[in-house]
Amino acid sequence: MIVLAANRLYTPQEEIKNALVFIEDGLISAISSRYQQEIPKSAKAVDLADGILAPGFVDIHMHGGAGLDVMRASLAELPHLNRFLTTHGVTGYFPTTVAAPLDQTCVALERLAGAIEAAQGPQTVKDGEVQALPLGIHLEGPFLSHKRRGVHPPEYLAEPTLPIFERLWQAARGHVRMMTIAPELPGAIEVIAEAARRNVLVSIGHSDAVLEAARAGVKAGARHATHTFNAMRPLDHRDPGILAEVLTNSQLTADIIVDGIHVMPEVVQLFLKAKGLERAVLITDATAAAGMPDGMYQLGPIQVEVKNGKCTMGGKLAGSVLTMDRAVRNVTRFAGWSLQDAVRAATLNPARAAGLAQGHGALAPGAEANLVVLSPDGEVRRTIVRGRGF
Repeated sequence: MIVLAANRLYTPQEEIKNALVFIEDGLISAISSRYQQEIPKSAKAVDLADGILAPGFVDIHMHGGAGLDVMRASLAELPHLNRFLTTHGVTGYFPTTVAAPLDQTCVALERLAGAIEAAQGPQTVKDGEVQALPLGIHLEGPFLSHKRRGVHPPEYLAEPTLPIFERLWQAARGHVRMMTIAPELPGAIEVIAEAARRNVLVSIGHSDAVLEAARAGVKAGARHATHTFNAMRPLDHRDPGILAEVLTNSQLTADIIVDGIHVMPEVVQLFLKAKGLERAVLITDATAAAGMPDGMYQLGPIQVEVKNGKCTMGGKLAGSVLTMDRAVRNVTRFAGWSLQDAVRAATLNPARAAGLAQGHGALAPGAEANLVVLSPDGEVRRTIVRGRGF
């Protein structure tokens, strides 16, 4: 048994002061305060001093980091990315595709499915080694609007059809957990309905939808929105479009890139007020350039340039170099949210939205021991995955 002692713990819905977390066989067996329970003499006690224990961050939209792109990295290279993610508090993530030739996409999906299945099996990592877990695949493309495609290559976009979706699903061996789709495209409603039936988190985005088309997508089964404000029809007071549905529908969760580049701090405040504590989700949309110096990097089939922390292609934003710990801290700075509430947007909210099993996004007895230790300012001190990290 390992017992972690910390000044505070965020479940994240609840704060526990002078907290103790008991870990056995990679699972949390109990959570209490030091006043309620003693540490067994046989246990290994780890005093985290003024540290804050929280669930490990969950990033449901990221394309890479540490020089690696998830569509191109080999199974042998992915552990390097997984270790990089843990240095920023991430314990689980959805490797995210971009629009590419269908054959290439399917090859990438097969490889990513192998990585997910390996993570679900018996642990083969070295003792003490900590790696973030790929939990499912996010398809960002090919069912995107040409007008709001961002940097996704137009020649690789496709109108949604059930045969194309089925081919992608089979290549991923059923590990597609999230899909971004423009609901106004011909055939989109049928594909949304089928994906939702398979428990995929269908997310509307990269879309030029008018309000009625967005509502039709939600009625068909969409439950989320992708990088709100970016690659979306702008909000107009007489023709509010997709953003009106995203911001006013209390049943929709929505995510946002809080790097101070994709969305201005004042608009982050607007988003957080609209979606509230339960439905706001933080993502990074990170590319291979995250954690790397300025230069040229791969994003699926395209090359992007990073300069002064900004990731672009042909003058357009192309993902980010954001890390999840920085996104959490930015929420506290931009919107005045408490660290506890900002942590929730990077843990419980994405896990719930994506329907992840117990053990991701919340700390509770019986859950996998996936935790991050933060400083009082939100800096990552240590990351624990399935009880590893000591």
